[in-house]
Amino acid sequence: MGMTLIAKILKAHLVEGTLETGKEIGIRIDQTLTQDATGTMAYLEFESLGLDRMQNELAVSYVDHNTVQVGFENADDHEYLRTIAAKKGVIFSRPGNGICHQVHLERFGKPGKTLLGSDSHTPTDGGLGCIAIGAGGLDVALAMAGRPFHLVTPKVIEIRLSGKLRPWCTAKDVVLTVLERFTVKGNVNCAFEYTGEGVRSLDVPSRSTICNMGAECGVTTSIFPSDEVTRKFLKAQGREADWSEQRADGDAVYDGLFEIDLSKVDPKAACPHSPGNIRNISELSGLPVNQVLIGSCTNSSYTDLVKVAQVLDGHTVAPNVELGIAPGSREVLEMISKDGSLAKLVQSGARILESACGFCIGNHQSPGTNAVSLRTSNRNFEGRSGTKSAQVYLVSPETAALAAIYGKVVDPLKEQSVKAPSAEMPEQYAADDGMLIFPPEDGSKVEVQRGPNIGAPPEGEPLPRTLKGEVAIKVGDKITTDHIMPAGPRLKFRSNIPVYANYVFEHVDPTFAARCLSNKAQGIPSVIVAGLSYGQGSSREHAAICPMYLGVKAVIARSIERIHQANLCNFGIVPLTFQNEEDYQAVSQGDQIEIADLYDGVKNGKVALKDLSNGRTIILDCVTTAEQKEMLFAGGMLNLLKK
Repeated sequence: MGMTLIAKILKAHLVEGTLETGKEIGIRIDQTLTQDATGTMAYLEFESLGLDRMQNELAVSYVDHNTVQVGFENADDHEYLRTIAAKKGVIFSRPGNGICHQVHLERFGKPGKTLLGSDSHTPTDGGLGCIAIGAGGLDVALAMAGRPFHLVTPKVIEIRLSGKLRPWCTAKDVVLTVLERFTVKGNVNCAFEYTGEGVRSLDVPSRSTICNMGAECGVTTSIFPSDEVTRKFLKAQGREADWSEQRADGDAVYDGLFEIDLSKVDPKAACPHSPGNIRNISELSGLPVNQVLIGSCTNSSYTDLVKVAQVLDGHTVAPNVELGIAPGSREVLEMISKDGSLAKLVQSGARILESACGFCIGNHQSPGTNAVSLRTSNRNFEGRSGTKSAQVYLVSPETAALAAIYGKVVDPLKEQSVKAPSAEMPEQYAADDGMLIFPPEDGSKVEVQRGPNIGAPPEGEPLPRTLKGEVAIKVGDKITTDHIMPAGPRLKFRSNIPVYANYVFEHVDPTFAARCLSNKAQGIPSVIVAGLSYGQGSSREHAAICPMYLGVKAVIARSIERIHQANLCNFGIVPLTFQNEEDYQAVSQGDQIEIADLYDGVKNGKVALKDLSNGRTIILDCVTTAEQKEMLFAGGMLNLLKK
């Protein structure tokens, strides 16, 4: 029986366990990446391991999130990241060099390798034929230390592509088609592998766009084969030596199949307030638009922006529209400045934004009250833009550019006055590593700079035999890590857990943190109760660290997403799920609860919760790996490592 490409790469990196679907394995991680919003804590955690240098093949620290420097905090974080990178043997990508996923694709990603990143959109590099996985910062720190990364061997879903995209139809529309089919929940411990003759028609940036938004489905990773298209891309980047062919066996057996005829893909949008709320653009035609933002790690490549420039050429942005465009990297910005595309963007009235994450994470460019904002990014959770009342739609760059001209959503397939754009991959990219700082061979004399906002990671407490506490909050379905830990103006506190913890659930229940701290002072553990798909979205481990600091001991949900569950275990918070989903309705905020045999329940995978407020007993599952159990017993991974 033949092997899938994912199975082949996992097997080549297997160091623990048996490669069998549903079984826990440990794999060797070749490359790691961090970004500054998660990186400061990741490197603080790496320092706590006591190693002089990183132990994996390649580690890169990017600054791309907290680049709006209001106050000293972000600048201090950047200086810490620069100096700790030099000391520990890590490459440092300076602010302005670009978004981590775009730059890593251009300069470092390699077919057949494994990449672990402290950002949920790390699977972007699956477009090169490597296994790229998003994780919490602590998992990345451990991978940098040479420790295996543990995961459940995923089911591999084949997404078979045929045909070729029509003009105005894009890779963004392909992945929105995938989201329409698989939605944003229910895909834990699955992976997507793209196959079929249609793959050859997609360039590497298009493949990466598709892999990027696989994260919204909650899958472990997405991957394309590495073929002649991949080789040409790496050659154009001056990295042909990094190429290798990577493909599945012809008789590979998959766990599922979804077929897409690219010639039948229509322009689509993810409507408010979920990447899984998909509609065809034709259904939205005529919707007035107030803001258009083009960029993010999903759609900020050179070919993306060349096409946008072609659409905007000779036009002026509609009077009611604000247009902002953020090139994904300095390389992209340099290339569009040389070929004339940048001039077309500027002449149209576009505001050229920094090569950074910026608007995607709500760090600037918040829309107006009740505004409609079309964005080429990957998430449109309520309030993520910085404006809770805004209506954010996710679309392709081409659809976004048309809306900027007309001031409303326009169906590209019916648009006759603007010629459909096209762009070929260049024979040579403007590869320039001048904004990368490579570490010295000996970092022992480097002095690490620590600003007053930077503190050590907090430590958890060993798992109690009995948990008797209070349901501090009850929330519904699809609670994202944005809901748990707000980004935007709060990002600058990520290095200071006691301060950042005050904002847990800020936009859901602003009194949550104070209630938990009051409980903590009285020795009363707090518990979170949630619905389906709790912890979807960003990989931010602060959504576990800060609740831990507040005294949260358990999360009880109808379902929990993969990365967030791993982060909860990393920091000693027990992930529990309702065995019977209707029991979710029986628990209320403020209820006093007791789990008399928590330790044994975690060990055996099943616990009995007694709701002391209503006398009801509820059976809960605790589905964790062997390593996660050990972490929970110890009160978190950092405690476990000190044993």
